[in-house]
Amino acid sequence: MSKRNHLKERLNKKLEAITFETLIVGVDIAKHNQWARFVDCRGIEHNKALKFENNRNGFNAILTRIYEICKQEDFNKVIVGMEPTGHYWKAFANFLLKQAKITVVLVNPYHTKKAKELDDNSQTKSDKKDALTIARLVKDGRYFETYLPHDVYAELRGLTTTRHSMNKRKKSIINTITAVLDEYFPEYGTVFKQPFKGKASMHLLKVCPIPKFILELGEDGVLDEIKKAVKKTVGRKKAAQLLEAAKDSIGVDYGEKAARFKIQQLMEELELITNQLKSVEEEMSEALKKTEIAEYLMSIPGIGVVSLATCLGELGDPLRFENARQMSRLAGYNLIEDSSGKNKSGTCISKRGRKNLRSVLYQISLTMVANNKELRQLYDYLKTREKNPLKKMQALVVISKKVLTLIFTLSKKKAYYEPELVFGSYRKSQLQAA
Repeated sequence: MSKRNHLKERLNKKLEAITFETLIVGVDIAKHNQWARFVDCRGIEHNKALKFENNRNGFNAILTRIYEICKQEDFNKVIVGMEPTGHYWKAFANFLLKQAKITVVLVNPYHTKKAKELDDNSQTKSDKKDALTIARLVKDGRYFETYLPHDVYAELRGLTTTRHSMNKRKKSIINTITAVLDEYFPEYGTVFKQPFKGKASMHLLKVCPIPKFILELGEDGVLDEIKKAVKKTVGRKKAAQLLEAAKDSIGVDYGEKAARFKIQQLMEELELITNQLKSVEEEMSEALKKTEIAEYLMSIPGIGVVSLATCLGELGDPLRFENARQMSRLAGYNLIEDSSGKNKSGTCISKRGRKNLRSVLYQISLTMVANNKELRQLYDYLKTREKNPLKKMQALVVISKKVLTLIFTLSKKKAYYEPELVFGSYRKSQLQAA
């Protein structure tokens, strides 16, 4: 089935799900108070708008209103639509799915923004107005189904989110320390090429990161500090290099005590968050073992425990997808084209998907082309083929999509990785010819 026909079929299924017996509820989510509007399949509004609080009493209030309208108007099915903005929608969606068994769908906030002026030709924005726009978008089939992972996939998603925020904080700390070093001791990086990886460098940053204090310690003092961090014998050469760099430093010579204190505090925080990341990754490894597909996916050469756990945390259960193409769309890898009349542009990926999923797939693809023989062969072919050779990043996107295909196929079949089955006959003939 072509991509266009596939999208058409999906839209038709959504429209067929909404009948004359369906009550559509549009909800504009906020932290404290929400607005709800009620329409039928024609977009005609039923009953008045409801403002309800973001708590159990509020949730029960809208549920009561829904049941009243269904009884009065003979609706036997309910679909509630909302925008997945922030995290406030999750509690309400979970309540409806578990307590009331009501279908919950999501509407793209971008669509709401563009469609709300159709009703009154006004750019006015209000929560009450947005709720009606959301309801009518659902009526037109412009929604996507809700996925709230449970069991081990909920754990993986939570751990993945935690690890992502920790990594962001870690990078921020490193950037702040680097900025202080650039001001007070820009030559530090010439002595230690990777300041935040070696034990000796990490220890010196906590003790004497500023030229003034390095000179006070002297060569023997610096050497003694290095030996506290590194058990192996360390030559005097490194200490002498650091001392020489401190003597010739062009860094500023004021506020040095405060600068050292700042770096010391940041280094303590960096150590703490590094240890926390190790703990999170251990938890991710344990959670991954609880999935029924981990052993099959880990058989793929080049895939790591943490990267796979992160990927599944972003994807959720691979078995919930009908095909690998849906997984690619979730990542924002579907191709788009900007053409009009005789003007045609090249295609590119939409990037309208989970950004963090694309990020981990990129990291996996880099590892794959280095350690996986089959995907390395495909990568080289894509870059060097005679017709339409791809650039490095374009080829890595193809590899990322292939990784998703492998994840989907091995999960569904519960099979181990077999090199001879990675490519179909057509792709094999291309690679052999190249």
